[in-house]
Amino acid sequence: MRRGVTSCSRSVVLSLLCVISCVYLLFQVFYFRVYVSTPGPHILSRTGHLTASDVQWQTVRSFLLLAQRYELAVFLADPAALSLLTQDALLQRDQLVSEPHCSFLCTGQPITAFALIASQWKYDPAFLLAVEQEGFSVMEIRGADPRLAGMDDLSGEEIPLHFLFRLKGYIIQLVLLYERSGNYLWFGSVRLRGNADRSFAPFKRLDYGRHDGALDRPALVLTVIDGLSLRVPRNVSSFLSDQRHAHFLECRYRDARNFLQRFPDDVSPVAVGFRGKVKSLLRVASQTLRRINVPFWISSGTCLGWFRQCSVISYSRDVDIGVFVSDYSDDIIPAFRDAGLSLKHRFGKVEDSLELSFLLDEVKLDIFFFYENGDVMWNGGTQARSGRKYKYIFPLFSLCWADLLEVKVRVPCQTLDYVTANYGSSWSVPLATWDWKTSPSNVQDNGVWPVSEWAELIQVY
Repeated sequence: MRRGVTSCSRSVVLSLLCVISCVYLLFQVFYFRVYVSTPGPHILSRTGHLTASDVQWQTVRSFLLLAQRYELAVFLADPAALSLLTQDALLQRDQLVSEPHCSFLCTGQPITAFALIASQWKYDPAFLLAVEQEGFSVMEIRGADPRLAGMDDLSGEEIPLHFLFRLKGYIIQLVLLYERSGNYLWFGSVRLRGNADRSFAPFKRLDYGRHDGALDRPALVLTVIDGLSLRVPRNVSSFLSDQRHAHFLECRYRDARNFLQRFPDDVSPVAVGFRGKVKSLLRVASQTLRRINVPFWISSGTCLGWFRQCSVISYSRDVDIGVFVSDYSDDIIPAFRDAGLSLKHRFGKVEDSLELSFLLDEVKLDIFFFYENGDVMWNGGTQARSGRKYKYIFPLFSLCWADLLEVKVRVPCQTLDYVTANYGSSWSVPLATWDWKTSPSNVQDNGVWPVSEWAELIQVY
């Protein structure tokens, strides 16, 4: 009797084991089809739920599939993700990760940024509808088109600037990049209107949109990252540097128009010709200094013209730019000579009051080198016939991009402080006469160069 009970118990146990095995096999098949068969991360937490990285990866994947379906050539523009895309990071990932894993796209940040050159997309409501059908919530941010703004029309039509797509707590930011006539890409700031849902996204954590920005057009490559096919900038380091220093200041068209109504611009053939020569000279200077990796900004009267009237002061007859002395390079003079400019003078030395002047098509380019001293910056000036030295004091400033005569140039971000330091509180009133030794508000005497050093420090050609 006991032998029969034992046999029955064994049969029950075996049956239960078979059922458990079948259930486990069915779970493995289900898990493989849902997670493993899809390229990308497929790691479950101890509770059996998807990890945060899995959810973020799936959000990015859903967005990229929709972009591919509607032929949107989006590219990864997220600083946190791109900063991981180095050779060292790739090698480390290959050595340490034996399974597909979200190594780069899952940054732990709530926002992943992509960008799209606006001319490559015809605004298609079907795409936005498909995004919503996929489960995303959508916020569109619009603003005035700066390409249409000018002295004659200050309104500007509205264009889409950013799209925010939210799914399962994660945000995809799509930044639209607009081509400007200076051969660069522009993106607008995120400005929420009164009825906007300010809880839609952590707006303070956006990498794009805290201010207007300007970027060089990046070359893109198609690659596979974390199992997803997507485009990235070919030169990631260069793109990240551009992104960090992208802050762009639009010209103050309304103030400029008011100024020109009070003080009409010179439209004589000589003045028009001068503006054309300045435009050419700015382009040459920008290309030349960029080639040798020396950043510059427009300074003195050239900066005043941009800030006050969105143009150049036609009676100034020269172009003024500034360079931090820490960016000085011995290649500057030969580079400008190769570009067709002749050296007019060289004053001072790298350690003190350096100043270079070049000539192209009868327009002078003055390069002033700036020195930092505590909480101020200064540049020097030298009077050739007497050897007297002068110093021009400015408050500390950072650099932003701007557009002058359809040329992308840098300006001091704190432009009003910069201009006021140089020209005083009456900077908005034109002066017919200007003495560089006495007229500036920030000029100081700085001694005299020793006569024994004139041959080296005061060179006129």
